[in-house]
Amino acid sequence: MTRTRTERLLVVGSAIVDLVLYVDAVPDPGGDVLARRSLTRVGGAFNVLAAAVAAGLPTAYVGLTGDGPFGTQVRAALTEAGVELVFPEPAATDSGFCVALVDRAGERTFATTVGAEGGLTTELLATVVPRETDAIYVSGYDLAYPHGQAIAEWVRGLGGARTVLLDPGPLVAEIDADLLDRVLECVSWLSLNLREGVLLTSHAEPKAIARTVFERAPALEGVVIRDGANGCDVFWAPEEGQHVPAPEVQVVDSNGAGDVHVAAFLAALTAGHGPVGAARAANDTAARAVTTFGPGGA
Repeated sequence: MTRTRTERLLVVGSAIVDLVLYVDAVPDPGGDVLARRSLTRVGGAFNVLAAAVAAGLPTAYVGLTGDGPFGTQVRAALTEAGVELVFPEPAATDSGFCVALVDRAGERTFATTVGAEGGLTTELLATVVPRETDAIYVSGYDLAYPHGQAIAEWVRGLGGARTVLLDPGPLVAEIDADLLDRVLECVSWLSLNLREGVLLTSHAEPKAIARTVFERAPALEGVVIRDGANGCDVFWAPEEGQHVPAPEVQVVDSNGAGDVHVAAFLAALTAGHGPVGAARAANDTAARAVTTFGPGGA
């Protein structure tokens, strides 16, 4: 399908505050642990937005922010990053937050609350009319939230002229199956990590994951299956793809690395790079991000 060159990325997701604790290991249930260090940063959809801007792709946040201290922090970070706020007025509740435990290996474990960002409605989304030159990013986190139905119907009304990428995220198994299928019917690219691919398809091998996803998503142009330090596999047809290795780096924090990978891939793809070149650019960007403390390498 021939597409108009993308000039802006609309991100339908949840920008929230990450409360990050760096620990030697995640404690067993009922246990306790002292953090080696901690930080507070805006994360979630913000990681995608900021990384896209850094890659030269203008962005707009199709999400809500709150009127409390977390919401104020989210709006300040979005504004500083140069992100357009589609809904600039704060909602009458605070933004949500995520407690992230990052262990010595850089692996992260999350517990997330839902705040103002969970208040998107069909009526609000009806006011968002994308330009023909927009690409769309949809977060699976938000499809698992109560407003997932409204997002699914909005995506289905977009038509097929734009690049629509879905990142189903770690809650993929909690997304209503019928709702997910309705979104997959409209998706042009899917990006997910290997664990999420197993949850989605019950297959553990990238080619089998891709084949199953192509069967479920008739408009799909490609699948990216991320595998951390091993790089990623990119498929542009059920049986056609390539493994793209990642640079070797010292990982200190993998929080937000997937978000950064998706943003860099989309920026390169919509700038005219082929899938393999876009995957290589995404691997390089994500590798740099994991060498720095903070979500998305912030």
